[in-house]
Amino acid sequence: MKTYQQTVIEPELITPREAAKILGVEPTTLGNWRHTKRYPLPYVKVGKKVMYRLTDVEEFIESRYVTH
Repeated sequence: MKTYQQTVIEPELITPREAAKILGVEPTTLGNWRHTKRYPLPYVKVGKKVMYRLTDVEEFIESRYVTH
């Protein structure tokens, strides 16, 4: 019988403070975005703790890129 080893890639999670710094906004702004659903920035919530995947923050930045 073969056994399969599953590889799990763990995403890099960052705090709201770190995400806010990357985005150039205040951490409270991210809280407002979560509450109002103003922007589609996914987050991870476990209990009261909120974290962001770095890849989601990077994809959010790319989605906001404007060219003329």
